[in-house]
Amino acid sequence: MALPFEPGDDLIFQLESGYGLLRVLAKDFDGTDTIWHILAYEEVFPDTESAEKTLLTGTLKIRRPHLALTDRAFERTPAAKLGNRAVTEDELVALESWRRLSSRHVHDRSALLLLGLR
Repeated sequence: MALPFEPGDDLIFQLESGYGLLRVLAKDFDGTDTIWHILAYEEVFPDTESAEKTLLTGTLKIRRPHLALTDRAFERTPAAKLGNRAVTEDELVALESWRRLSSRHVHDRSALLLLGLR
């Protein structure tokens, strides 16, 4: 099943303690699979409204500037789209560094597991 997300999408996910945010930086096609490149923010919000407001007006602390996920791993990351904003050059720095590596690791675990969240 193709995921409905595109680069620049801001995504929200639910935790026991509140809501967190992810951002789709890019998606690459590796033959038959899609590699999703995401950024994870540090903050946890009490509700979706405060998360959306902070996205529009605040500065968010980055928890992980880049995670490369298989399609399967990203499908296992329960997230919903909040909106879409243009991806900035600053947000792409870690992704471009990853692309220059001779040995690039693509994770096959959900983003929440990689971030140590449940």
